Amino acid sequence: MVGHVGPKKDLLQMKGKELDIEHYRLTEEPFYEEVSGEVGLVTIAAENRMPVMLKGPTGCGKTRFVQYMAYRLGRPLITVACHEDLTATDLVGRYLLKGEETVWMDGPLTLGVKHGAIVYLDEIVEARKDTTVIIHPLSDDRRFLPIEKRGQMIEAVDEFMLIISYNPGYQSVLKELKQSTKQRFLAVEFSYPPQEIETRIIEHEAKVSKEMAQQLVKLGGKVRNLRNHGLEEGVSTRLLIYAGSLMQQGVVPERACDAAVTQPITDDPDMQRSIQELVKAIF
Repeated sequence: MVGHVGPKKDLLQMKGKELDIEHYRLTEEPFYEEVSGEVGLVTIAAENRMPVMLKGPTGCGKTRFVQYMAYRLGRPLITVACHEDLTATDLVGRYLLKGEETVWMDGPLTLGVKHGAIVYLDEIVEARKDTTVIIHPLSDDRRFLPIEKRGQMIEAVDEFMLIISYNPGYQSVLKELKQSTKQRFLAVEFSYPPQEIETRIIEHEAKVSKEMAQQLVKLGGKVRNLRNHGLEEGVSTRLLIYAGSLMQQGVVPERACDAAVTQPITDDPDMQRSIQELVKAIF
């Protein structure tokens, strides 16, 4: 099981409920293929209480990697999907009415700090800047979390680890990670896996033949090359897995690739036709 605190509605649904750290412990090992020594690097970071920043395009394996590391390190994993309405209170906690009394409920960040979880802030640039400031004292040698509403400073236990991620390709002036935040983190750059590794990933996740996985990887490579011709973002490994899963269920390749690759990544008719021609040529 992977603990996940996502959009605001998820946080609201959890109000009034005591968060149990065991809810966030993974019980099965996630499938992950190492690409370039990232497992060893982040293992050392965890042992030395270093915060980690993952950089890379959407769907290239950042979240799966964090899940794998949480299982490997034997630590609970609390994932927070960042968005523009996420407040510091959502992360830290709040006072709530319970019956006729007011009680304090820890937020996901406080829970992780107290109980030694990995707290993963996914797409950190989507959060408001006044929210991201709350992580600064946790991401240097102080390792404490200020809870202003209670007048407390909570020191993180040794097993606590902070991991953030973002996609540099989507940064803008309004959504850019500040240098004061970046320079607190060890950075690991992710990209789409090499062909051989991506083939194994698709073969395993979509449960398709090696030959089919190789064809999907070939398609992925050619579609990503279209970025030089106006395509905003290359096709993710995740979408190639979706296409493979559809084919495994009997959907013809042309229809599967249209639904899982072409339509999700572009609305431009000319670009869609170009991708459709690639699909026809490969399959």
